[in-house]
Amino acid sequence: MTPVSTFPEQTASLAPMPREATPSAMANRWTHVAILVLVLPLFGQSFHYVKAVPALWALSKLWPLASLPLALLLFAGPRPAGARQVLVTFAWLLLVPTFIATMTFQQTFFVGLTAQVKLLPILYFFSFLGLLRWMRPTLRELATSFLIIAALTFIVTLLIWRLAPQSAYSQHYVAGDSPLLGADSRGNRIRMPMYFGLIGIFYCYRRFLTALKPHWLLLAGIGFTIVFALVKMRSIVLGLVLMAAINAFVAATPKMRIALVALMPFGIAALFSVPYVASVFSTDRSFAFDVRMTTTIKAIDFLGTNPFAWLFGVGTISPMDPAGLMTYFNHFFFLADITWMGVLFEFGLVGAALILAIPARGFALVRQARALRDDPFLAALQDYLLYAMLISEMFPMTMAPGELTIIMAIAVYVLSLDRTRTPLATQ
Repeated sequence: MTPVSTFPEQTASLAPMPREATPSAMANRWTHVAILVLVLPLFGQSFHYVKAVPALWALSKLWPLASLPLALLLFAGPRPAGARQVLVTFAWLLLVPTFIATMTFQQTFFVGLTAQVKLLPILYFFSFLGLLRWMRPTLRELATSFLIIAALTFIVTLLIWRLAPQSAYSQHYVAGDSPLLGADSRGNRIRMPMYFGLIGIFYCYRRFLTALKPHWLLLAGIGFTIVFALVKMRSIVLGLVLMAAINAFVAATPKMRIALVALMPFGIAALFSVPYVASVFSTDRSFAFDVRMTTTIKAIDFLGTNPFAWLFGVGTISPMDPAGLMTYFNHFFFLADITWMGVLFEFGLVGAALILAIPARGFALVRQARALRDDPFLAALQDYLLYAMLISEMFPMTMAPGELTIIMAIAVYVLSLDRTRTPLATQ
């Protein structure tokens, strides 16, 4: 049987090409891009925590249920790879901690379900995959859509930095709230959602490592500079640097790897010479270390020596309670602040393993897709999944699970298209 790769005229696109390259066909493809640019920020949870734009914030909260009918389109084809895992994970994380919380926090089961609203974006695996099967975009259209949103993300960030007055930066805000513009010990910060921006940086860096063309490195550097100077989120900065080092080391020759290892101490010293980056190890109160430490100690004490609590978690109280977990702990108690300890508190070891298995399965699926079609966009998506796992100790995966599941959906979509095209290409 002739390998698929020997037929470039039939494998240049993942979707069936039009019979004629007419202007209308080109318009239809750009229509696909326009639709994706409009809906991808909702699937990527770009507005999920941006209360400064109430309409988009509310739509983002409703989107997991509003888009769910798209999942019905999946019944028209074979069962997607990974569907069973995602469904079991969602059901377990939704039902088991809710049932346990009825006994831990004396709340009704249906009220307790509201505590798991943050998990609804896991369902984007089904709804976004349904949208892809319906639209049948090419991989190039998907990449173009992501990169357009990435560029818009950086442009909007620069415009906010240039136009926002100093009075717009909040110095004091309610515990648990993260305003878009804030001022703290790190200076002025713009908490811009960077999901698409980071994928754009990974894409440019991958293109540079592949072709060694300096303009791709320049674009990646510009994106990193904006994140470093304006967003000032330590987890993002450290994650980007770590991913750049990993990819450079993998792509380098043996001699270059020796040079990279020799330069590593100087790079680490330069990075941590920046005060706000070095503050990741700070125990100063200005960086809320005392709050996180107290929360961790209280969470461990609450779990106690009960093996079932460590295995299955104790659930969490519904957000309908205005005081939240502070009612039980007499302290600012936010599970997201203590990352994996918070996951163990709420879901236990079983739930934590299920959560970690989502990006791990997505990483494996993207790797399979890259084996069929080694594209820099797919490599960037794979980088983001690894990045999410690496920084999960600083930014919990439960904050934005939709970011991970739509990547998983893209990988399944690419795999399904290549497999359906294989018989045609081998005729």
